[in-house]
Amino acid sequence: MAQKPSIPKGTRDFSPAEVAKRQYIISIIKSNFEKFGFQPIETPSFENSETLMGKYGEEGDRLIFKILNSGDYLDKVSGEELQTINAKQLTGKISEKALRYDLTVPFARYVVQHQNEIEFPFKRYQIQPVWRADRPQKGRFREFFQCDADVVGSNSLWQEVELVQLYDSVFTQLGLEGVTIKINNRKILSGIAEVIGAQDKLIDFTVALDKLDKIGEEGVKKEMIEKGISESAIEKVQPLFHFTGAISEKISRLSSLLAKSEEGMKGVKELQFICETVANLGLNSAVLDLDVTLARGLNYYTGAIFEVAPPKKVAMGSIGGGGRYDDLTGIFGLKDMSGVGISFGLDRIYLVIEELGLFPETVTSTSKALFINYGEKEAFYAMKAITKLRSFGIKVELYPDNVKVGKQFQYADKRGIPFAVIVGETEMIEAKFALKNLVTGTQELLDFEALKKALN
Repeated sequence: MAQKPSIPKGTRDFSPAEVAKRQYIISIIKSNFEKFGFQPIETPSFENSETLMGKYGEEGDRLIFKILNSGDYLDKVSGEELQTINAKQLTGKISEKALRYDLTVPFARYVVQHQNEIEFPFKRYQIQPVWRADRPQKGRFREFFQCDADVVGSNSLWQEVELVQLYDSVFTQLGLEGVTIKINNRKILSGIAEVIGAQDKLIDFTVALDKLDKIGEEGVKKEMIEKGISESAIEKVQPLFHFTGAISEKISRLSSLLAKSEEGMKGVKELQFICETVANLGLNSAVLDLDVTLARGLNYYTGAIFEVAPPKKVAMGSIGGGGRYDDLTGIFGLKDMSGVGISFGLDRIYLVIEELGLFPETVTSTSKALFINYGEKEAFYAMKAITKLRSFGIKVELYPDNVKVGKQFQYADKRGIPFAVIVGETEMIEAKFALKNLVTGTQELLDFEALKKALN
């Protein structure tokens, strides 16, 4: 008995209708990327392991899909090493490549490798799939698309302002009103760790704080204590767990809290410039909010941090995120190359738009009309018209087989094709086409120009 086919957990097949909706989202994101001056690049699906490993923190490294070496992948492993069953020790010998975890690190590698061909500051966008060995759940997959926009070679905070505008522009055009663009700054987090005496626990502190919306205040405190952060230090950051009010009020409180931290005050001034400038320029439909618990566990952010939450009526994780990284290319030998970038979570955005019923009815991959096949002569007459209509960009097709007309109409109905074009002997003699609206049932006799206009 043949084995029932399946696909790996955390991956999906997409139907024609789903692909059409995904392409609708991508086209809006892409057009906005280009409107803001970003240029497209593409990088390989897999990179050398050394390019990816160690760039995402311990948690990220565990989620990288390793690719076994081709051929006899155990060739470089001794019998003694096999018996130790030490996965970390063996991985480097049996796997030299890995699927990309995100688009940012491959982009950094690209910049270093092609630095002599690039005009800086370099604004690039990239829309490609990435892979993570994560636990699949709603809105979280093992294979998914990222849509990234980054600028490298500029320290200017105007880039952060433009990225907030870019988020706003895309989500407004998609009809997703009321998204919240959360912003923070890693310098502020460093400053907080400094004033509470936990500088040596900065990563543990920020990773725990980032989980506030998931595990709550008590959960965060428990994790901090487990990581060696003292109760007195946690007590000093107690106000951060209930940090509400207008952005100006939050910045004022942060200024008081971080007055003795030079690094922290740098972060406050950067946030103040970005938030005040955005407020003065205005946003279309998004809301900008300062969230001091926002840490994003990735090690490479050094300045502004972004995360986008969907409209409040939708229970979904973040639909975008990013931040400033002052020396990401330094890991590949190119020092002092500052960059900042954001990412759109295509798959989650799709689910949010679907849940809110915001996809336009016109978003479809189906044809506008199906020409009914009455036989060889009629089909040839129809194909001449089809060829001309397609040259005008109109999606039409001929039913390929001369079968019962009822079956052909049934096919059009199941495909969601709104019109049928009937061409029999009478229509051929008169050089006309009978156009039937399959929704209303009405039918009219048209010449080619009128048919073209009706289907356009």
